[in-house]
Amino acid sequence: MRVRRVVTTRAGGVSQPPYDSFNLAHGVGDDPEAVAANRKRLADELGLAPDHLIWMEQVHGRNAVVVDGPRDAPVEVTDALVTAAPGIAPVVLVADCVPVLLADPVAGVVGAVHAGRVGARVGVVPAALEAMISAGASADRVEVLLGPAVCGDCYEVPAAMRDDVEAHLPGSACRTRSGTPGLDLRAGLWRQLADVGVGKIGIDPRCTFEDRSLFSYRRNGTTGRLAALTWVEPDGD
Repeated sequence: MRVRRVVTTRAGGVSQPPYDSFNLAHGVGDDPEAVAANRKRLADELGLAPDHLIWMEQVHGRNAVVVDGPRDAPVEVTDALVTAAPGIAPVVLVADCVPVLLADPVAGVVGAVHAGRVGARVGVVPAALEAMISAGASADRVEVLLGPAVCGDCYEVPAAMRDDVEAHLPGSACRTRSGTPGLDLRAGLWRQLADVGVGKIGIDPRCTFEDRSLFSYRRNGTTGRLAALTWVEPDGD
């Protein structure tokens, strides 16, 4: 089975500043018609029907939902989507949080996870992995991409917050480029996944705060969201 993974950038859409130009998120202040046009453009470019892109009502929690077919509306109150249906593409939206794309290419099970500081702390990635296993995946076959996110050099937090996240997500505590307390969520998630037997973990090294081709809430405040999505191509494609 062929697994596809896509991460968008700011370029290629119709949204006006400060959402310029390929903002894919509703609810951030952008013109809803522009967002709808951008989402249609994404589906068209990928050769997928718009209702095969499955969106989430992200809430910084640990809920993981298995979907089995097309949907016209976002899945409510969830931060992880899993599917074993070919051609169905779970989508995560981010602007500094970690987009996590998972796949078991043998079983044909994929997942997309929104792992910000709160979600990573409470275990949204293990919840997604459990949902994948329930859908037929095996942890030792799962491949993971930790997508672009704010890096540890740039993610400054209070010391107490750093220590609290480190207690729940070991390996995430760090110091920023300025020597202040920081968090490297991708480092913590890498360790968490490795500890449960996931052996193939890739990291997109781009920092959303530093790379102006990407959206960053910490850099800009009012801004758009990039998308990360994954799917299994149907047989014959």
